Amino acid sequence: MADMPSSFWAGWIVVITVTSFVALVWFLRDVYRDSGADAAGEDEVWDETLREGARPAPVWWFWFILALMTVSVVYLMLYPGLGSYQGALKWSQGGQIAGRFADYEAEFGAERQRLQGLTLAELAEHPAAMQSAWRIFNNNCASCHGRDAKGQALQFPDLTDAAWQWGGDEARIVETIRSGRQAAMPTWENIVGAQGAEKLADYVLGLNAAKAGSGAAGEGSTLFQQFCAACHGPTGSGQPLLGAPALNDAAWLYGGERAQVIQSITHGRNGVMPAFGSRLDETQIRLLTAWLSAGAKIPAER
Repeated sequence: MADMPSSFWAGWIVVITVTSFVALVWFLRDVYRDSGADAAGEDEVWDETLREGARPAPVWWFWFILALMTVSVVYLMLYPGLGSYQGALKWSQGGQIAGRFADYEAEFGAERQRLQGLTLAELAEHPAAMQSAWRIFNNNCASCHGRDAKGQALQFPDLTDAAWQWGGDEARIVETIRSGRQAAMPTWENIVGAQGAEKLADYVLGLNAAKAGSGAAGEGSTLFQQFCAACHGPTGSGQPLLGAPALNDAAWLYGGERAQVIQSITHGRNGVMPAFGSRLDETQIRLLTAWLSAGAKIPAER
C-alpha cells in the first residue's frame, strides 16, 4: 500500500469527495421533494402512537446544509482538496512554514550572524544571548540534565563542573550536542569475577584523594592496568576521545559509593546522549555551548 504512487491516492480522493457531494445533493432532493403520500399512508399507525406522515423536514435544515455545501465548493476552489489540484490560492502547509522561516530570517538573520561571529567568552557576557541559551537548554536538555544542569537520577551528568566525559573544549561540546554520544562500558563480571570486581572498586576509589582506598591496592592495581588502563589511562585520568571518564576526580556519574562502583564494573554502563543536529541550528548550538562553557548558570529573569 505504501508503494502506491501519489497520483493513485489523489485520484481516489477526488472520487470520494465528488461522490460524497453528489450523495448529499441527492439526499437533499429526496428529503424535500413532494412525496405525494396518499391518505392511507398518512393514517398508518405503529405501536399505537407512532403515525406515518408526509411532512418534510424543517426548511431551515435545507438552507443550513445548502450554505455548508456552498462554503465547501468555495473552499475546494481556493484551497487544495481535490487530489493534486492546488487551488486558486496555491496554498500549502510547506509553503506556509517556508514563509514563516523567511519572515524569521528577515527579522533576526542579521543579529544571528553577528552572534555567530562572537567568541564564547563574548557570548557569555551578552545577557540576552545567555537568556536565549538558557531557554534552549530548558526546552531541550533540562528533562535529562535537570533544570539547574547538575544532572539527576545517577544517569545524566552534571554540566556545571569541570568534568567532561567527551572533552570540554568548544569543538568537543559542539560535536556532542550536534551528533550525540554513545558510551560503552563493558561488563567485567565474567572476566574478573566477583572478588576481582571488589578489588578493582577499592583501587578505583583509592585513586581519588577524597575517598581513601579501603582495599588491597596491589592486586586491584594489577587488574586495573590489565583490563581498565587501555580506556581510562594508566593513572585513571580518562580518555575523552573514547568517552572514558576520569576515575581520579570527585565526579561520579553513576554514583561513587563502593556498591555503585562495583555495579558499574560487574554489569557495565551504556549511556546515550541523543543528537540534536536536526533539531537545533548552528546558532542555537553555539549559544548553548557558550552557556555551558561559562558554567551553565541560570540567568536572572528579565
